[in-house]
Amino acid sequence: MRQRLILAAIIAGSTFAPLATPVKADDASWGCQVLLCAASQNPSWHGVSYCVPPMTKLIAAMKEPGFSWPICHEAKADTPGHETYEDCPAGTTVGSSSETRNGWSSEPDQCIRTVDVCRSPGLRASDGNQSNVVIRRSFGDRGDSCIQQIATPRPRRADPYYFDIPNEQGVKQRFWFNLNH
Repeated sequence: MRQRLILAAIIAGSTFAPLATPVKADDASWGCQVLLCAASQNPSWHGVSYCVPPMTKLIAAMKEPGFSWPICHEAKADTPGHETYEDCPAGTTVGSSSETRNGWSSEPDQCIRTVDVCRSPGLRASDGNQSNVVIRRSFGDRGDSCIQQIATPRPRRADPYYFDIPNEQGVKQRFWFNLNH
């Protein structure tokens, strides 16, 4: 249902489609087909037979040199955004598991929690029941510091791409999607 409403909004916004003429999804431009399919939530585009051909075409086109996203100008939605990782939980900051040679962090793939182990003597690396926990100790002038950083892997998004599509009031709504087959 939501997919039909989005398609109707996309096509109704078009200056090329007279409102008295019945409109079919197949009549939409490739950019609007991609946008419509990406916005499909339940089921996702994978479960909508109409969406498989334009999305498969998109995935193939992305591998070509000089690729640019097909745009749906009628929907006033630009190219999609991409966020590989989920937000870190409250009380943590984004960090990196590695650094480049010039000292800059490479990929923001960790969630870091700073703790004072002197005030929390029972804290151990296994607290929080998370695998791959890393404790980074800082050393001061007088040996071990009470401040430690506990790093956990930052969760990856199942749907890392998103479109921000304005609704009837012009307020943008975010629709997350993936391009996995």
